[in-house]
Amino acid sequence: MEYCHVAKKPYISEYVLSKIALRIKELRINAGYTSYEVFAHENELDRKQYWRAENGVNLTLKSIIRIVNIHKVSLEDFFRGI
Repeated sequence: MEYCHVAKKPYISEYVLSKIALRIKELRINAGYTSYEVFAHENELDRKQYWRAENGVNLTLKSIIRIVNIHKVSLEDFFRGI
C-alpha cells in the first residue's frame, strides 16, 4: 500500500483507481453489454454515476459493491490481481 508522504496515511493511487475502473468495464463487456448506458439503465444505476465508476472518478466502496453484486462476483474475485 502506498502512503501519503505528508500525513503518513495510506491512500489509493491513480494507478489503482484505473485498475479498479478497468475491472468494472471488463465485467460489463464480459456480460455482453457494449454500452455503459444500456447496462446502467437495465440495472437501475444512475448513468452518470456508472460512467464515473468505469472511469475511476468518485468511486465509492458502496458503488463497487453494488456493481459487483449485479455481476454476481465476490469482492475477493473482483479485487484479485488489482
